[in-house]
Amino acid sequence: MIKLKTDEEIKLIRLASRIAFEVLKTAGKAIEPGITTRELDNLIETEIIKRGAKPAFKGYRGYRHASCLSVNEEIVHGIPSGRVLKEGDIIGVDVGAVAGGYYGDVAETFAAGKISRTAKKLMAAAKECLERGIRMAKRGGRLGDISSAIEQHAKKNGYSVVTDLYGHGVGSELHEDPLVPNFGRPGTGPVLEKGMIFAIEPMLNAGTGRIETLDDGWTVVTADRSLSAHFEHTILITDDRAEILTRV
Repeated sequence: MIKLKTDEEIKLIRLASRIAFEVLKTAGKAIEPGITTRELDNLIETEIIKRGAKPAFKGYRGYRHASCLSVNEEIVHGIPSGRVLKEGDIIGVDVGAVAGGYYGDVAETFAAGKISRTAKKLMAAAKECLERGIRMAKRGGRLGDISSAIEQHAKKNGYSVVTDLYGHGVGSELHEDPLVPNFGRPGTGPVLEKGMIFAIEPMLNAGTGRIETLDDGWTVVTADRSLSAHFEHTILITDDRAEILTRV
């Protein structure tokens, strides 16, 4: 069931989302060759707590870290470790925060130093897919309008979308209805109503759209080990537009 949020709930989700966004941008500034993903996760946890919130992912289904940090062929749910970022790596940084019992969720893929033209084009296309999806998030429209816009732009640029992982509703739980696919047909799916809040998160692969989960039980990678990029915003459907909550 899709929950329409009250004004008070929106206020708290907006706060959690703003905190998640601020922390994401702080982490992005720290990304450079030589930093470990564990150091980056420690920074993210410190910055979330400093703002009076809690890391949304820590403890979720037994997950032990504050963020998901996915490098190169890792699509999502990469586990922070002693891995050292190298020149040319790209890293998806997924941050969630809880404030007043409500969640905000945001992600962006960053470059570690100078990256290849291939990586730059993939990242740009993934970001553009997110922007196009948000543009289609209008009261009275359909969820499939968002999904289709993402899929069509990805394919136009020669990339695969991940069809086994989805965006999701956000509220008093990290994952709520509706599921938000990155593929679909316009004019299908639930009608978008004022008060809906959900995360749109395109995941684009340079090669196949097929995925695998590593033996750690968390890290999802491209089946052919091609590069992947991930961008995400939490949005609110209002009277006349989609408000991006994960933004200052």
